[in-house]
Amino acid sequence: MASYEITRGGANYVGYDYKSLTVSSEKTSLFLDAYECFGWKADEPAPSRRIGSTTTLTLRRDRKILNKAELTRLQHHFEACMDEIAHLEGSKTRVATIYSLTVGLVGTAFVAGSVFAVTNEPPLILLCIILAIPGLIDWALAYPLFKNAVSRQAKKVAPFIEEKYDEAHTICEKGSILLH
Repeated sequence: MASYEITRGGANYVGYDYKSLTVSSEKTSLFLDAYECFGWKADEPAPSRRIGSTTTLTLRRDRKILNKAELTRLQHHFEACMDEIAHLEGSKTRVATIYSLTVGLVGTAFVAGSVFAVTNEPPLILLCIILAIPGLIDWALAYPLFKNAVSRQAKKVAPFIEEKYDEAHTICEKGSILLH
């Protein structure tokens, strides 16, 4: 007859902290690698879910991890760096969008003036043409202006983005050292 022993010590039990994180799908690996440096592991029963261009990661870490307060502080610093990177990347198109929309709206005003000139009684054909030309030129220039402004802004912010990535990697190195 087999004997069954019940142990009530709980020595094998590990309590976990859980974290759910939604990140850009292209940066999923970066965040998984970085959060490992702060003691987080991907939660196997709840794999990451991809929705559109974002991925939701489910992470867990031992509640009694050593240096938890310092790891949490480093994690918050890393998250701040990643937020700044996202803001800098967004600035590439933000200014360009404003420029191109302004040019497009000015072009629309010229075309509207052209339409009013042609619908006037009697039609003012010469004024219609004079107003339509700059309007159509503005419409045609809006997209190339957008692309040019994005390119210029990307060159301007690239060193700052690289600096923030370097800072984030340094933070991860510090966290990794604390874990080992």
